[in-house]
Amino acid sequence: MTEMVYGSVPVSSGDPVLPRWWRTVDRWTLSCVLALFGIGLLLGLAASPPLAERNGLAPFHYVQRQAFFGAVAIAVMFVTSMLSPTLVRRLAVLGFLAAFIAMLGLPFFGTDFGKGAVRWYSLGFGSFQPSEFLKPGFVVVAAWFMAASQQLGGPPGKSYSFGLTLIIVMLLAMQPDFGQAALILFGWGVMYFVAGAPLLLLIAIAAMVVFGGTLAYSNSEHFARRIDGFLSPELDPRTQLGYATNAIREGGFFGVGVGEGQVKWSLPDAHTDFIIAVAAEEYGLICVLAIILLYMAIVLRSLMRLMKERDPFIRLAGCGLAAMVGVQAMINMGVAVRLLPAKGMTLPFVSYGGSSVIASGIAVGMLLALTRTRPQGEIGDILLRGGR
Repeated sequence: MTEMVYGSVPVSSGDPVLPRWWRTVDRWTLSCVLALFGIGLLLGLAASPPLAERNGLAPFHYVQRQAFFGAVAIAVMFVTSMLSPTLVRRLAVLGFLAAFIAMLGLPFFGTDFGKGAVRWYSLGFGSFQPSEFLKPGFVVVAAWFMAASQQLGGPPGKSYSFGLTLIIVMLLAMQPDFGQAALILFGWGVMYFVAGAPLLLLIAIAAMVVFGGTLAYSNSEHFARRIDGFLSPELDPRTQLGYATNAIREGGFFGVGVGEGQVKWSLPDAHTDFIIAVAAEEYGLICVLAIILLYMAIVLRSLMRLMKERDPFIRLAGCGLAAMVGVQAMINMGVAVRLLPAKGMTLPFVSYGGSSVIASGIAVGMLLALTRTRPQGEIGDILLRGGR
């Protein structure tokens, strides 16, 4: 009866790893991720040749790099999804510490590549963005703290996680990278809500966010310029937002045709932050809706499986990872249609970028590992352990 209700499957510890993984992993989520990566390569074939031509490179230089990074990301995702929750937590802690130390060194050794925000390390053959790798590790570490606070005699894990969140948000704001800071804060808020946070406390935190945004607007020219551009009733058609908005409008329902789009010749970030504009112009609303549905399927499938999970750590970490993937996609597409201020955030698995796609592979790999079906135990056993 427990298996019918909680979705557990009988798994023998002596089973080979791959058959056991295939029986327990969420194959729908896995298929959606692979579909998004395929769409990303297809859009890269359209969006990146103009940039390669401007930079004097081979026409499919960026597509080949994206295919390589994507292959690495998928391999990492598969391997990570085979781990136990305990191993996921241990590796996430190590990864988080490494990314956190790398972020501390950005003011001294980082570069902005002329974009006004010191977010990257230049490696000569490429670049490395620590904040992308920090996100999945942070979610797991914060979930670990919160889950520990629910144990009898446990530490004040919720307070620890909140303090850690504030430190990371401040480091991101110093770059400045307010988009990633908002994403970190949102992911923490989702986990805190699932952990049973009082509503008044969440309202107080929201008020702190508004105050912080006002302070950033007053003291950061980079932040103020983006907010002013978003609030302006007039949209300059020569800006990236202007080009993207016009491309989405021109695409209509079915698009202008494969290879017929013009926005890729005008947008310097057509292959990264504004890849959805290329999709909308050449393939139309049909393609955009398909991408949205794929992200929705990943988030909803994960949350449905997590509802059956009894382990607080798995439930919290899984919710945080699913929320981050979904909200990052929503922010990227929201910027392109001018529902949100420009934030310089990639579309997971679709946009070009080594750090972004590999970090997304790690995050989804963790999510797949945490949402694998596993024996949950009898309800009576759980109640007896809770009463001790």
